[in-house]
Amino acid sequence: MLHRLSPRALLLVALLAPFAGCSNPLVDAIAISPTSGSIAAGQTVQFLAVGQIGHGNNHPGTVSDITDQVTWTSSVPAVATISATGLATGVSAGTTTITATINGYTGLLGATATLTVTAAGTGTGTTTGITALTVIPGNQAVAKPGQTSQFIAIGTGTTGSTIDLTTQVNWRSSSVGIGTIVANNGLATAVSQGTTTITALYTNPGGGSAITGTATFTVSSGSTEQFTAVTIIPNSQAVSASGQTGQFIALGTSGSSGVEQDVTNSSQITWLSSIPSIATITTGLPTGNGVVTGLATGSSIITAELKNPDGTIVTNTASVTATNTPLPEPLLSLTIVPSSITVGNLQDTGQFLAIGTYSTAPTVRDLTNSVTWLTSAPGVFPVNTNGTGNPNSGADAGVVTAYGNGGATIIAEATDPTTGSIQTATAQFNCPLVLPTPTQAGSCYPGSQAPGLLATLTVYNEGLNTTNWLVTATSATGTPNVIHCGPGSNGAGLGGSVCVASFPVGSAVTLTAPAQAGVHFGGWSYNCTPVVAINDAGPNSCTVYPTTNATVGAIFN
Repeated sequence: MLHRLSPRALLLVALLAPFAGCSNPLVDAIAISPTSGSIAAGQTVQFLAVGQIGHGNNHPGTVSDITDQVTWTSSVPAVATISATGLATGVSAGTTTITATINGYTGLLGATATLTVTAAGTGTGTTTGITALTVIPGNQAVAKPGQTSQFIAIGTGTTGSTIDLTTQVNWRSSSVGIGTIVANNGLATAVSQGTTTITALYTNPGGGSAITGTATFTVSSGSTEQFTAVTIIPNSQAVSASGQTGQFIALGTSGSSGVEQDVTNSSQITWLSSIPSIATITTGLPTGNGVVTGLATGSSIITAELKNPDGTIVTNTASVTATNTPLPEPLLSLTIVPSSITVGNLQDTGQFLAIGTYSTAPTVRDLTNSVTWLTSAPGVFPVNTNGTGNPNSGADAGVVTAYGNGGATIIAEATDPTTGSIQTATAQFNCPLVLPTPTQAGSCYPGSQAPGLLATLTVYNEGLNTTNWLVTATSATGTPNVIHCGPGSNGAGLGGSVCVASFPVGSAVTLTAPAQAGVHFGGWSYNCTPVVAINDAGPNSCTVYPTTNATVGAIFN
């Protein structure tokens, strides 16, 4: 069921950039891939028809697989036949023209390809594995939130043959706050203004290699995800009043997603010093912001102001003390190696090293066990710090472990022993969520390994009902009634008024208030997201993700 895709065909398909759409979309243009192919008599090759859909509206259209919607014909059926789904079968040696037609927006549309059939056993219509993955189109845009676009994944085999893998790859979006994508069919939906990277991941069967392809999805208008907090690291440091410098780092927390990112050099941030005559701080530069310089003895407050597109501002402060000490031969800079680590399973680890640069020999030193290691997500991605305290004992600090999916900013802080000034550096640690499918194993999803880090979940009743309320939950492995809180149902006495259970950090825990006669249910606490709309009579369920110890209140009256 494979076919050869020539460079010309790839270019043609990629150029089917979205135009405008309408409420009753029709096909504006059509292309066939491959545009030419060669198979042996008795072999088969799959042709694809790709249509540009959308006309006459003010938002971009999309590219879609219309293979099953067109009419397929072969000019010389004695050479090759073709089915209604685009599957051509070689009959005898020769050449035939494959045509796809459809009733489009401007009338009957068509596209052709050439198929050569050779003697049995000499064709090129097979492949032994996928070596490359192309996402088509490479860039798509929609006008506003709620609009959708279709991405297609085309795999290339070792012989140059290609196959439509749209429903066999795992799709994901780098920023679900901007756009989401259905994991098994490539349909992207706009959420807020901005641009996100769309990735298609295919794993060759039998433990084969993983192949990826990427594209971009842009939402042209609508609100952008706002920053809700900013954190300054470190929160205080000391420098010499003789001109010594220190680095502050700002981490911004984004809206509903809770994702943290380094915004130290963002154009949206402004760094301020309350007393510039004591210490100045760089701001507004393309790079190198957040650098404080001591000028005179005293203390100054450092403020980071992070401005959202809507004009709102989130702020935080730190302090710097300039001391009356001579400028030392300081630690000039600190670097984390590597700058990013990505793992594929829960409980996988990654080793970061901290490398310091000094103005005196030895100018480059391994500080992995001398620095303080911090993480932006200690409940999910904890990092070992301090090691054995012996800088020469080996790099046993800086080790990060994944107990959930997502990412974290890893920070190393090195304190100059002479002045107490602090140098900092950051890196990223990621455990991306890839759900398992029949053709790929998946990664970093609950159950990919038995997590070693557990969170305690506490459930209680906030209401006035003390006689027949009930909340239940199963364990992460499916054991029922791990939480059986309240006196309701035939299991009265199994649970008290407060229930406690342990769950893997970051796992999804579903709490259920079963339907019971005479029981009025009023809702869940803010941190437990309802699965369905609240119903007085029930059943009612909500989902909580305990990344640290969590408490959920239910209201029964």
